[in-house]
Amino acid sequence: MARTLRLPAGKLKIPRLPQVDPNTPDVFDEMTLQEHLIELRDRIMKVCIGIGLSFIVGFALQGRIIEELKDKAKAEQGLQTINPTDPLMLSFRVAMFVAIAIAFPLIVYQLIAFLSPGLTRKEKRLVFMSLPFVSTLLLSGIAYGYFIAAPRALEFLSTWNSGSIDWSPTGEGTLTFFLTLMIGLGVSFQLPVIMFVVAKIGIFTPAMMRKYRKYAIVIMVIVAAIITPSTDPFNLAIVFFPLYLLYELGIIISSIFAKTSMRDPDGPSPVGAG
Repeated sequence: MARTLRLPAGKLKIPRLPQVDPNTPDVFDEMTLQEHLIELRDRIMKVCIGIGLSFIVGFALQGRIIEELKDKAKAEQGLQTINPTDPLMLSFRVAMFVAIAIAFPLIVYQLIAFLSPGLTRKEKRLVFMSLPFVSTLLLSGIAYGYFIAAPRALEFLSTWNSGSIDWSPTGEGTLTFFLTLMIGLGVSFQLPVIMFVVAKIGIFTPAMMRKYRKYAIVIMVIVAAIITPSTDPFNLAIVFFPLYLLYELGIIISSIFAKTSMRDPDGPSPVGAG
């Protein structure tokens, strides 16, 4: 006879950030300039050590990654190199990028730990609330650039005038193409978080974001054109449409979670209320 699985009695408690009492004054620890510089030096050293250890992992993976770049770039004969040192430098660049990606949580932690003594409790709460979404959106943007945007763009470019042009991309150009899209999209995918923050601190309201949507679209087209390594409309559209969807998502998130601003916790933000 099958046994019945019994859950423990009581309600499941979801961990939440501590509430902030607006009437409690913030207390800041004063540090001298020398103490700030010593702390900054120590945190930079920790970041360098983390990147150095991660570089070993990156160098072990660089061969497989370069092989994937070759396949995604449709370089059947392999990626071309111009200078004698290009193969080695390409391996080092790939390894360093992987190292920074692996050490990114450590870099963010050290940055926040250095800045946190100068933040109020409300500001710390807002930063900690945003961190999971910042990390998720950053990884989503990088993944979109690596698996979708860059391969689709290279596939399109490799077939352009294929009868009269020999498609033989260089390793340096291919890596730069991927990094430009991945880093640009990783940063651009922070748009919902930025919209939430500016709504929460009372700079813009969701109503203003809807009102000025057409101007935001123009800005997003310009950003997409800057991120896209090529100037063709096909690749620009691959970058623009996710940004537009993220803008609409940012409006929805701001409407739900930023109904009140940090400037006026008891009511709607006065900015753009009219």
